[in-house]
Amino acid sequence: MTAINYAWSALGGDPARLARLTTVLREGALPARLPVRQLARACVGACALAAAELAARRAGLGEVPGVRVDDGAVAAAFQSERLLRVDGREPALFAPLSRFWRTADGWVRTHANYPHHRARLLGALDLPHDAPVEKVAGRLAALSALEAEDAVRGAGGLAVALRTPAQWQAQEQAAEVARRPLVERERLDAARTRVLPPLDPATAPLLPAAGLRVLDLTRVLAGPVATRTLALLGADVLRVDAPWLPELPDQHADTGLGKRSATLDLAAGRETFEDLLSTADVVVTGYRPGALDRFGLSPRELVARRPGLIVAQVSAWGAFGPWGGRRGFDSVVQAATGIAVTEGSAGEPGALPAQALDHGTGYLLAAAVLRALTEQSYEGGSRLVRLALARTAHWLTTGIGPDPAEGVPYPGPEAWLTRTDGPPGRLRHAVPAVSFTGGPTAWARPPGPWGSDPARWL
Repeated sequence: MTAINYAWSALGGDPARLARLTTVLREGALPARLPVRQLARACVGACALAAAELAARRAGLGEVPGVRVDDGAVAAAFQSERLLRVDGREPALFAPLSRFWRTADGWVRTHANYPHHRARLLGALDLPHDAPVEKVAGRLAALSALEAEDAVRGAGGLAVALRTPAQWQAQEQAAEVARRPLVERERLDAARTRVLPPLDPATAPLLPAAGLRVLDLTRVLAGPVATRTLALLGADVLRVDAPWLPELPDQHADTGLGKRSATLDLAAGRETFEDLLSTADVVVTGYRPGALDRFGLSPRELVARRPGLIVAQVSAWGAFGPWGGRRGFDSVVQAATGIAVTEGSAGEPGALPAQALDHGTGYLLAAAVLRALTEQSYEGGSRLVRLALARTAHWLTTGIGPDPAEGVPYPGPEAWLTRTDGPPGRLRHAVPAVSFTGGPTAWARPPGPWGSDPARWL
């Protein structure tokens, strides 16, 4: 089974729809030892096909619009945060303390881009807030990789020991991940069939998510990629963050295209949140499993208050197993699951050419929402869809075969970059990779400043 067939099947899609998809293969895009290009193409292709399917349903078309997936556009989209420029300035992707470190017996990967994660890392090592990199390196070098992982995790920070593929497979979490489907899909109740307002097939562009309200409770990077895609397709996407957890500006400029951004204390502003929920169509969450439950935001509690809702969740390790409650990001998952060893050389850990677990999972999450909307229009029912970076990693490392054919040479990303003026400045950014006949080719609005919009629907 090809990668796109597998992804589409995991989403519950009709295999006959795959005949509507064509691909442009480009040799040299997203080069890696692992089949990153095939994974990226499959995730974007499945998302575009789900968008075209919903567009056909709403516009009353007799045939699903044709979908075209170009490796060049896909590669640029998967490297969007690296290719972004703000007034010509290259963004800072990783903070100085987000990196691999040598330990007494190997390596550990830390993530400390956010101030609170940096503080927890330094606290775990008993270092002051202004400790230089050399001090951190010295403390970690005195610990084993597993000791460092446990110490930082115990302090609420992010660190993981570098593992080989075999070492990861020996973990109970790896077995739990392997047992789960790529996309977990569940019908939660018997809510009535969703009536989607029809779209005029003559309208250009054709926006399959027009009129839908998406409450975006996500952070870095898979969740924001999913909601950025839904915004492209016409949804009113409102991202809501806690006032004390600001997003990194460059990251917000990359993933905030098409969206609005508000801040809200879920405890003090509960009435406002419930007002938003009362007319929301989709809630997307990207926090670690259980983190939002104390606010009454578990999937079943949400649909009890808003029947017919689609709840979409993404996490690092999955909402199951001994690692289910752990924090994680793409780089950390790459280190834990053996990917960094596979992509490394000369005894040094490596990395994929993009944060492909984040981006791939993000496009699959958006696709799962779109497919759930289509299914609801026939069958009704509130829906839960869940994905995990570790499960996407399992697919990448064990389940994707070679490319079906050779492609043309990849000329580099420039042909798939564009410029947009907005509040952050003059942006150079990747064009949308999700493409179907008659569909959108650009976001309707540039990213605004983080937290600058009111917490209400348009």
